[in-house]
Amino acid sequence: MPKHATRNVMATSFALVGALALSLTGASAHASAPLDYVALGDSYSAGSGVLPVDPTNLLCLRSTANYPHVIAARTGARLKDVTCGAAQTKDFTASQYPGTAPQVNALSADTDLVTLTIGGNDNGTFINAITACGTAGVLTGGKGSPCKNMHGTSFTDQIETNTYPALKSALKAVRDKAPNARVAVLGYPWITPAEADPSCFAKLPVAAGDVPYLRDIQTHLNAAVERAAEESGATYVDFSRASDGHDACKAAGTRWIEPLLFGGSLVPVHPNALGERRMAEHTMSVLGLS
Repeated sequence: MPKHATRNVMATSFALVGALALSLTGASAHASAPLDYVALGDSYSAGSGVLPVDPTNLLCLRSTANYPHVIAARTGARLKDVTCGAAQTKDFTASQYPGTAPQVNALSADTDLVTLTIGGNDNGTFINAITACGTAGVLTGGKGSPCKNMHGTSFTDQIETNTYPALKSALKAVRDKAPNARVAVLGYPWITPAEADPSCFAKLPVAAGDVPYLRDIQTHLNAAVERAAEESGATYVDFSRASDGHDACKAAGTRWIEPLLFGGSLVPVHPNALGERRMAEHTMSVLGLS
């Protein structure tokens, strides 16, 4: 082979090797880059009642031990946490408190991962149902189903009529702001057991017949969240099996949700630190995050 041809072949080979090395270096750098992670949502995402409290926005009662912080710590993700206690779907696109930006403002085309719980505060579903059924339970000494008899399908009707379309709108706003992100919408872990536990009445004073009634309301809410997630192209993280047996009636160390009375949190009927960790772990499992 002529010398100039040999030189050309060697030059070409060095160029190919160099290009390959640069490609591999770039791929490695890209693979090791941390996820840009934005956490949205209400008090179940904020970890309201779990210490320590994030001092940057005390109105939101956000914990630095909530499930977004657990996920970020275990994956090395860069977390921007704008979760806020008492948030409704409308607070994704409007200011919840003076000086608090709409939650979707934290998103961008560079966002890789979004997690959220939302919908439980729309129509006052959680607080109104728990308050109504707790009051009725006390007045009847835990007998019968006074809350169901009084309210019937009103809570589930509101979920279908108001919450479900609001969820779809909120998730569309998320997708519009973060078109390249993987969006995970978490369901709510069980608050009540499937059937009444007489030993739980002091902690969760709901009449025996209203315990499954409350569970049914939560089932309807989670189903609405799941439909909205699937229709928006998001991943739904289902806790119906994972959280079974960890409701507010269980003993400390087993329960993920604190009871209404005599619990260990300043914010009752919300996840405790164990619940937030388990929510993080199950979400990571569903998403395949290490």
